[in-house]
Amino acid sequence: MAATQLDIRVFTLGEWMTNCYVVRATDAPNCWVIDCGFAPEPMIRYIREQSLTPKRVLLTHAHIDHIAGLNPLRAAFPDVPIAIHAAERAFLTDPELNLSALLPEPITAPDADATLAEGDAVDMAGLSFKVLDTPGHSPGGISLYQPEAKVVFVGDALFAGSIGRYDFPTSDPDALMRSLRDKLMALPDDTRVYPGHGPATTIGEERQNNPYLRTA
Repeated sequence: MAATQLDIRVFTLGEWMTNCYVVRATDAPNCWVIDCGFAPEPMIRYIREQSLTPKRVLLTHAHIDHIAGLNPLRAAFPDVPIAIHAAERAFLTDPELNLSALLPEPITAPDADATLAEGDAVDMAGLSFKVLDTPGHSPGGISLYQPEAKVVFVGDALFAGSIGRYDFPTSDPDALMRSLRDKLMALPDDTRVYPGHGPATTIGEERQNNPYLRTA
């Protein structure tokens, strides 16, 4: 399936400007949601207006700004299953771990229905997305890579011209650099990168110009 046959809609949600994605094969009635941040109503409205059925919520990691909209999403679509790396399953229901404990209203999201791990394949309409373990920003960070469509969803591991923060209590800078070097920079240059914040980019662009990757 060519890249043009994969429909990717980005919704930049909440004050933290978190990129959340509705992904489907073009003209298919089913979709995935990748991450679900604060104020997800525009994304929910789009899914309904397009008469789509969300089949999975795939979480790149479980920091507050990527999970804060799970409760309203589940209210809108009660049967949609949530999947996350096992290392961060507990983050969903623990405000200390998901970094929301100090907010006026700490976030307790629904528990996951399934866990994801390195080497898993998640299939959508004939497309197989590979799960890549990319920890460091958080212990269970994952990326979702589709080689035929030449796309990868990286959460907060990699940004255009930058990389994820590694100063949180559960972050690991060495693990993050290994994730960037061994997993993401191992992808082809023409792979389009969809990050958790900021504009999309490509692996080649970041390999050549990202100052944080010159020693990765």
